[in-house]
Amino acid sequence: MNNTHEGVIMIRGKGTGFVAHPDFTEDIVIKREALGFALDGDIVEITLNPKVLGRRQDGKVTRVIKSAHRELIGVVKEKTENGKSIKFLQPDNRRIHIRPLLPEATANDLGMKVVVEISSWTNPTSDPSAKIVETIGRAGDHETEMQAIIRSGGFSKEFPESVQQAAHELYENKEQIFADALKDPKRRDVRGVTTMTIDPADAKDFDDALSIQTLPNGNVEIGIHIADVSHYVVAGEPLDLEAIERGTSVYLVDRVIPMLPEVLSNDLCSLRPNEDRLAFSAIFELDSNAGIINSWYGQTIIHSDKRFSYEDAQAVLDNNSGEYLEELTTMMTLGRILRKQRYAKGAIAFEQPEVKFELDERGAPIRAYKKHRTETMLMIEDFMLLANREVATFINKKAKDQNKDLTFVYRIHDVPNPDKIEELATFVHALGYEFETKKGVVDAKAINQLMKDVEGKSEENLIKTASIRSMAKAIYSTKNIGHFGLAFGFYTHFTSPIRRYPDLMAHRMLRTHLDGQTIGPKETAKYQQISVQSSEREMEAVSAERDSIKFKQVEYMLNKVSEEFDGVITGVADWGIYVQDQESMSEGMVRLATIKSDFFEHEAKKYRIKGQRHGKVYRLGDEVRVKLVRADKDERQLDFELIEK
Repeated sequence: MNNTHEGVIMIRGKGTGFVAHPDFTEDIVIKREALGFALDGDIVEITLNPKVLGRRQDGKVTRVIKSAHRELIGVVKEKTENGKSIKFLQPDNRRIHIRPLLPEATANDLGMKVVVEISSWTNPTSDPSAKIVETIGRAGDHETEMQAIIRSGGFSKEFPESVQQAAHELYENKEQIFADALKDPKRRDVRGVTTMTIDPADAKDFDDALSIQTLPNGNVEIGIHIADVSHYVVAGEPLDLEAIERGTSVYLVDRVIPMLPEVLSNDLCSLRPNEDRLAFSAIFELDSNAGIINSWYGQTIIHSDKRFSYEDAQAVLDNNSGEYLEELTTMMTLGRILRKQRYAKGAIAFEQPEVKFELDERGAPIRAYKKHRTETMLMIEDFMLLANREVATFINKKAKDQNKDLTFVYRIHDVPNPDKIEELATFVHALGYEFETKKGVVDAKAINQLMKDVEGKSEENLIKTASIRSMAKAIYSTKNIGHFGLAFGFYTHFTSPIRRYPDLMAHRMLRTHLDGQTIGPKETAKYQQISVQSSEREMEAVSAERDSIKFKQVEYMLNKVSEEFDGVITGVADWGIYVQDQESMSEGMVRLATIKSDFFEHEAKKYRIKGQRHGKVYRLGDEVRVKLVRADKDERQLDFELIEK
């Protein structure tokens, strides 16, 4: 076995590193003193230390191959050493174990959120020196924190001048562009068919619309129309190159960082009501059992007759009266059948509650609540999943018919890691649930049964979260392996090209294959590279979105110190239990030392703590009453005390 290995280092806790190695089931441990100049996320070379019987394999970093951090963002703090005041950076990223010294910082910098670059780091066991390159603002201020989250993810609200100019030119020439599109014999005119959009009430970019008509034979034609971004954004031009860099739009609690300039995302490409628009469509003839009789894929011209919010469309259905009642009823009936069929084949029902905020004019949260999921949201999802699955299936069938590989971008989801599934099984068994596995291999139907069993229970969200964490992450790839979570053999992302770059790629590739053209090896390699990059950007966007939610949750709780909350235990550790407030979904810590009634010990294998004298048990998933005793906006931390009965 080779004694050296290259990989990405993850640094946790107070500075312990972990590097995955193909020859070991567990990650290689890198102790703090063996990290060298490595930071979390760096690509490093490590050497393995001699194996010690009974101990986990460890190693040391010999060099940093590629740094993940060109700059660090954090708060300027002060400490005293040997009677001397020293200013340093407290990084926002809790996985950064160093505290860069700021020799040039002044008293005015204290408490400010800044961007720094490391200027000198000669001894890996000492903190480096750094210089402030930008001051974002006062730490804790709403705009400062949002800008820091955007910056740390490598995102930007502003577009380069060349990109803004390109978008402006498209807008200036929109009539001519549209007129040219109308002349394309391949583009189908479906403006005469009843068409509507159903989106969140505050949506500004309308990616998708649905059309519906009953055919003479009694079947129903459903058109799934997606904004034809590829007609406006040409491969290799400034708009396209910027979209590749961004990869995705980012949705923070108070704003969207769009992938495309707003003149495109909210206007030219957006399927706005009462306006003719260019679309890329998947049109299906469905029988009464939602079986696909015929399908057609191609570019279209549509006219949306109505813009519904999810709630408005739901109200029409619930009240059995209102605009387009018949059309909405038919779509809902077909959507329910598609959903039922999907779950019968093993798709996993992983829906989890999302937290939403009501903000005042300064951006401060005045309300935090769980987002209500209407059935109209599920119905739209049903039809988007249908389009995504069928487009990918169509490409595969075309490839088989032609007896050759056809390059395409898939959304893939691998089967779960057996070790993680066994950990999940141990966890849910400890909470009293059945969960059948065979040496780490699990059937999707078993996971679905578990989701049904926990529905409505206090531990529902907890077990769903643990189940999601045991799964592989869904990613983009030109190599198809199917989608485990949806139980689809072929799946792509086709339905959101305004906000996801892989969907834009899927449109271009589908058009290429419809035209009978081929995609060569060089282009295929480029598409795969963009797929990998888009997967990474997606994860960074999700991280930024979570950071913004966490900050707002702590800020929301700031003026609620000493108030009591109903919570559920979401984690158990040697030092305490984690509790999530059931309304705002804010999570905080109850330290064991603060529970006065007994001395509690952590029983890790049973996912609980137990009192030594009285035997009182608190376990994962238990509902508890807690009082908030501390909310720290800088640390993004909440401390609770248990209200004991």
